Amino acid sequence: MEKHTIKNDINVFGGQVTSFPNGIGEAFEPLMKKIPDGFNRSYYGIAKMEGNQIIYIAAAEEKSKGEGKKYQCNDYVIEGGEYLTIAIADWQPKTDSIKDVFGELMKDNRTDKSKPCIEWYKNDKEMFCMMKVRPGNS
Repeated sequence: MEKHTIKNDINVFGGQVTSFPNGIGEAFEPLMKKIPDGFNRSYYGIAKMEGNQIIYIAAAEEKSKGEGKKYQCNDYVIEGGEYLTIAIADWQPKTDSIKDVFGELMKDNRTDKSKPCIEWYKNDKEMFCMMKVRPGNS
């Protein structure tokens, strides 16, 4: 587990997965097909609790202002700040274990459980599971 700082908010666009957790892959596929540069940008999974339900958003990094609207997607923001992270190399065959990685992050008292869990898909080989650090726990 390492700390990673996101210097500024990250603007992303995408949409909610309606059949979480089964529909995650199916949500990223059409998003990537809409965007002409594929993996020449970062992709994110944003998971948050609303009541007893997990809301999961499949999102792509915005490269230009208003890009999400161009692709008929919703806009979201990933907050800047300090995050605890666990890297997963060669992540594609390991997607079933991602929930366990977040379970490990949630056990750490430094994480802010009121903030979304972030999956940062840097490319098709490297991804990070991330949880925001609570203020005063840097």
